[in-house]
Amino acid sequence: MKLANVVGSGPNGLSAAIALARQGVRVRVFEGHTVAGGSLRTEAATLPGFRHDIGAAVFPMAVASPFLRSLPLARHGLDWIEPEIPLAHPLPNGDAVALFHSLEETANHLREDGEAYRDLMQNIVRAWHDLIYEVLGPIFHLPRHPFALAGFGLKAFQPATTLARSHFRTDRARTLFAGLAAHAVVPLDSLATSAVALVLGATAHTGGWPIARGGSQAVADALVGVLGSFRGTVETNHWVSSVDDLPPADCTLLDVTPQQFLQLAGESLPLDRRRPYVKFRRGPGICKIDWALSSPIPWQNDLCRRAGTIHLGGSEQEIVASEVDAFEGRDNDRPFVLLSQPSLFDPSRAPAGKHTAWAYCHVPNGSTRDMTPAIEAQVERFAPGFRDVILARNTRTAPQMEAWNPNLLGGDVSGGAMELSQLLRRPKLPPYSTPVPGVFLCSSSTPPAGGVHGMCGALAAEAAALHLGIPLPPLRPQR
Repeated sequence: MKLANVVGSGPNGLSAAIALARQGVRVRVFEGHTVAGGSLRTEAATLPGFRHDIGAAVFPMAVASPFLRSLPLARHGLDWIEPEIPLAHPLPNGDAVALFHSLEETANHLREDGEAYRDLMQNIVRAWHDLIYEVLGPIFHLPRHPFALAGFGLKAFQPATTLARSHFRTDRARTLFAGLAAHAVVPLDSLATSAVALVLGATAHTGGWPIARGGSQAVADALVGVLGSFRGTVETNHWVSSVDDLPPADCTLLDVTPQQFLQLAGESLPLDRRRPYVKFRRGPGICKIDWALSSPIPWQNDLCRRAGTIHLGGSEQEIVASEVDAFEGRDNDRPFVLLSQPSLFDPSRAPAGKHTAWAYCHVPNGSTRDMTPAIEAQVERFAPGFRDVILARNTRTAPQMEAWNPNLLGGDVSGGAMELSQLLRRPKLPPYSTPVPGVFLCSSSTPPAGGVHGMCGALAAEAAALHLGIPLPPLRPQR
């Protein structure tokens, strides 16, 4: 029987482990924390009875993922909850723009830009279950659906600012698109930032933007359950400082960043083989707040009271400025804020009648600045009286996010800057193998990059399986 070690039990490490284990490989996962999951953790961060997702919390890419959709996660306790509206974005004039489950409802909501939105999204949505494998598949592969991919690519390759301004006439539509594109965590005039907006828009119209009942720890627990069904094991409280310290195995997969790989590989790695990993650029960090609330957030606009996720950026111009500043190392006093209010849809998150919410903004990598005043000012701007309903808060700056999960270097939750050039080489080709024989990277620092979809792990497992002489069956679109 072949043996494999996996270091790190984030969604990619667990996905890599499952992909190998279900082909008969004996897999052992080593996790330094007390519980498995990486950034999939739910904790009592504020007051007794309030449960908070400290890391990943909203899962559009998980329900879209060809790999995760192939797993019996519901059988292992995972229950997705879909908010009434995936996303709302309040505007300075008291209006709000929203992304609905229905493409047609979203188009009608965008009024004079409705036909433009329909034209932009309808072919992507129609081909989505075929297209998602092309989007989340290997960087270089023979497309199964070349025409769908080509149609998507012509739009996706453009900078978000270019596509929004050429396609939409109104600030409402441009602002909605900019908020979606800001999930790329790079300046919105960068090539291919439209891809992120298009993908997130398509997920809303196909699978949704769900949360996990009880918190994101339920996603990790379900993945561990699936792994256990194939006799894979997870050993927590086992910190690995060197690959040489691991038990003997036929291959090892590391759910870590390139910089951490260098630490695990040790000084024996020659300088010229270390250089690509040293040069790998980190993305901006985040500053995050978890709140315990006495009542729901008092949004001015009713759409925001019905949405699971809220984007707070005011206008396209504000969002563009905020993301440029974070990427280029500058502070911004009016940051683009991503907010979620899970207890509106999952009462298990808080005591009866009480609520939870969280929000974060992008900051320069490693910034020690506490953005609590700026983030809460953005919420108060669109929900007057918000501060009056705060019972307690827990703020983590970018370095504190790294202390909570060492994979989040400088607070970077994307596994590295999502620039097009770096996405293509993250950090070398082939992207999963390393200079250490039999050792592979399977983290979000490899294609197709950040997001809870498990595809980095699944694709790294394919490379490891080839090394083992055990080809994995190809993933197929799950309808």
